[in-house]
Amino acid sequence: MLITASRVVTGTGEYLENGAVLVDGELIAAVGPRGEVEEQAPADVPRFDFAGTVLPGLIDAHVHLAFDGGADPVEMLQESTDDQLLDAMRQRAEQLLLSGVTTARDLGDRNGLAFTLAAEIEEGRTPGPRLVAAGAPVTSVGGHCHFLGGEVSGAGDARELVRRNLEAGAGVIKVMVSGGGLTKGGPRSWENQLTAEEIGVVVAEAHEAGVPVAAHAHGADAIAASVAAGVDTIEHCTWMTDGGLDLRYDVLRQIIEQDIAVCPAVSPHWRMLPAIFGEQQAAAMFDLIRKMADAGARLIAGTDAGVQRAGFDGLASSMAFYSHLGVETKTILDMATSGAAEALGLGSITGRVAPGYRADLLVVDGDPLADLVALREARAVVAAGRMHVHSS
Repeated sequence: MLITASRVVTGTGEYLENGAVLVDGELIAAVGPRGEVEEQAPADVPRFDFAGTVLPGLIDAHVHLAFDGGADPVEMLQESTDDQLLDAMRQRAEQLLLSGVTTARDLGDRNGLAFTLAAEIEEGRTPGPRLVAAGAPVTSVGGHCHFLGGEVSGAGDARELVRRNLEAGAGVIKVMVSGGGLTKGGPRSWENQLTAEEIGVVVAEAHEAGVPVAAHAHGADAIAASVAAGVDTIEHCTWMTDGGLDLRYDVLRQIIEQDIAVCPAVSPHWRMLPAIFGEQQAAAMFDLIRKMADAGARLIAGTDAGVQRAGFDGLASSMAFYSHLGVETKTILDMATSGAAEALGLGSITGRVAPGYRADLLVVDGDPLADLVALREARAVVAAGRMHVHSS
């Protein structure tokens, strides 16, 4: 496959004008000026010419394909059989793909269905992005998302659950260090729900297998506990306490020093948050993320797709949040491409338009480095060398 376009994004804020990308199987074979790459292309290779921009396929670092994004995703999940749920997850995966997402990290599902779906996608039987799946998240008895089947009581239980997830094909281990609003009657969002020993065992088991750990941590205490245990990414990172918000700069310095990525998991409908939490509270929450960015924390893009008001085609809308905070557009694009790939352990595989990388590509009209709105409608999506969208 030969793709030519007005410009190709080749690095942070860098373009190749009038460029071309040659794809051989699942990989990018060549990137360069149109004339040079055309000379390398076999005569019979399919050719696609676009007036817009080729960039790396997007990465949504925080989704839940088992949830439907409706008013009560937990009730919908509990009312669905596994067969019904898997079929719905297939549809959501395709929705992600058609929106330009070529890699997604699923951070919690039921009965390993995301592993099944990931295999179907990898084998080409179901359209969707590459899935890095966690399986059942580690949580306390009756804790946040306990209905996904990952309840543990003690370090031994935690170790066994991590091992089961790894054996099933987990590419990431998810640990619920704090409570969350999705779970009715569970620990509050700012409350810790696991011991330091349990978190430590989770990290040790995962790292021994070469697999990263993602920590759900709303509470300031939970964030500190996650950092102390050596997790790889912190999800949400909202610095909640029972009395408000408390960004602990000593812990933030450790996050930066340890190169722990932070995924705020911003809803595509983030503009609604002032109406939900109140103008003052929402502004304070936004400001905490701005302060983390300004301090040099490594932020990555994710939407928490599947929870209330978070659909599976909203990554581009979610990314606009960071523009609202004043983050440079080139940095925001990295957060959803190369930066996210690094955080997911895929930095040498995807997230860049370069020879030897997986052919995960997005083509859009216009210039996304000038205006992120360009990302909201895909002209073409290529995942693992397969063209899934082509609108002329």
